[in-house]
Amino acid sequence: MKILTAQEAVALIPDGATVAATGFGMIQHPEHLTAALEDRFLQTGSPRDLTYVHSAGQGNAAGAGADHLAHEGLLKRDIGGHFRMSPRLGQMILDDRVEAYNWPQGAIALLYREIAAKRPGLLTHAGLGTFVDPRLQGGKMTPRTTEELVEVVRAAGREWLLYPAFPIHVGLIRMTAADPHGNCTHRREACIMEALALAMAAHNSGGMVIAQVAELLDEPLAPHEVDVPGLFVDVVVVAPPKHHWHSGDCEWNPAFLGRGRIAARAEGAGGYSAPGPDTCRDEAAAGMRPLPLDERKVIARRAAMELFDGATVNLGIGMPEGVASVAYEEGIFDRLHLTVESGTIGGVPAGGQSFGASTLPLALISHVDMFDFYSGGGLDLTFLGLAEFDRAGNVNVSRFGKIVAGCGGFIEISQNARKIVFCGTLTASGLQTEVTDAGLRIVQEGKLTKAREQIQQITFSAAEALRRETPVLYVTDRCVFELRPEGVTLTEIAPGVELEQDLLAQMEFAPMIASELRTMDARLFREAPMGQAVGGAGY
Repeated sequence: MKILTAQEAVALIPDGATVAATGFGMIQHPEHLTAALEDRFLQTGSPRDLTYVHSAGQGNAAGAGADHLAHEGLLKRDIGGHFRMSPRLGQMILDDRVEAYNWPQGAIALLYREIAAKRPGLLTHAGLGTFVDPRLQGGKMTPRTTEELVEVVRAAGREWLLYPAFPIHVGLIRMTAADPHGNCTHRREACIMEALALAMAAHNSGGMVIAQVAELLDEPLAPHEVDVPGLFVDVVVVAPPKHHWHSGDCEWNPAFLGRGRIAARAEGAGGYSAPGPDTCRDEAAAGMRPLPLDERKVIARRAAMELFDGATVNLGIGMPEGVASVAYEEGIFDRLHLTVESGTIGGVPAGGQSFGASTLPLALISHVDMFDFYSGGGLDLTFLGLAEFDRAGNVNVSRFGKIVAGCGGFIEISQNARKIVFCGTLTASGLQTEVTDAGLRIVQEGKLTKAREQIQQITFSAAEALRRETPVLYVTDRCVFELRPEGVTLTEIAPGVELEQDLLAQMEFAPMIASELRTMDARLFREAPMGQAVGGAGY
């Protein structure tokens, strides 16, 4: 194990290498290394023609993370799970200046283990019937991306997708500290990503592992404290505090580790300071304050009616985050098991650039292990965003217009949860509503409908959900749809909403209308908590 500067470390990366890095947004992303890699290329023109692999989106939408590699000549190919926080990379994809594949986030994380074990790839059902399926787009994101990588394989009497193994020449991982033997711990990281699996993949590929850490320890770690053994680590680089934040918008928050107080190491990790237990509780409570009564709260409330005691739940980013606030307001939050695909269990899922972390979690498991849990059907319920959907019930959240978002964990989560609730307004761009005791009034209609005749990509396959007999709801501000074999079916309408003018006229297709069309619960539109309306529905 060598201790080098970031500049010395990235100088070891050869042209044409396949480089993979940890990171969820900026959580556990080796920013010091990717920034140094960009600087080296801009100064010397080397290395060139890299393939960059990342399971989750990496960046802060301001030039960090994967955007450091977004230069013609430096980057030849990107294989990633999400791109929204890397706008420069997204623009390269839009401009067809890079080969790009979008694969499910969990598939990439799990693939590292297959690479390490020299197996042919990851065999999984994740992605069947979606744009990742080679019978549709094969996950290819640009016209110049022509090589078919994902295969359909038949085994054990059914179809699977095979995501192929390939050698990892350089693994960039971020850990908290390294001891004199090169053993690394992630004890102060907000999430446990796939550092161990990635390090083993690079090591067994005959490649190199570079570990970014916040500090070097004088004494060896206890064996059970070692998360990545020094056996797999070739180079250690100590990063300054500015390149080792807890998340994209949080320099240091011990509440992300589930602790009310952590003794700060004044000499290490840039002299992190630790707020006291009252501060941490305040931060948790801040995320749980009652939402203002608007269309977003109506959606969150109606979605939350699907919760039940003891449910294991995943909340997507954006509008689904409101479900946690409603559960807290209704007094059932502590009866749920909230999880995030990054590996957090319990606590309050963070939003914004801290998405992936949770305030005061009960447990942290690795990103890889969480997707094993999800893939096997461990989720009772998931609440996900609704960017656009079609008459068959397919949903697109990965690419629309000039936005290259990527699927992230959406595919695995939506294909494996026992019940799916999509959440979003029916129209967007300028929508204004008024919520009163009488129901919902559309003050100004949105310019764009989310109910499309044809969507750009299939991120969620309705056909797969019907095959698995998975209940699916589409909860909007003014109505609720249900996925049925005959297609998207209107089952509930908000009081105050006109069926023809406010609903059907705002859709590009005519949905089926249930014979038992109901009015949405009046308590959704009132200031007071709903009480028994939440927590009893089940599935």
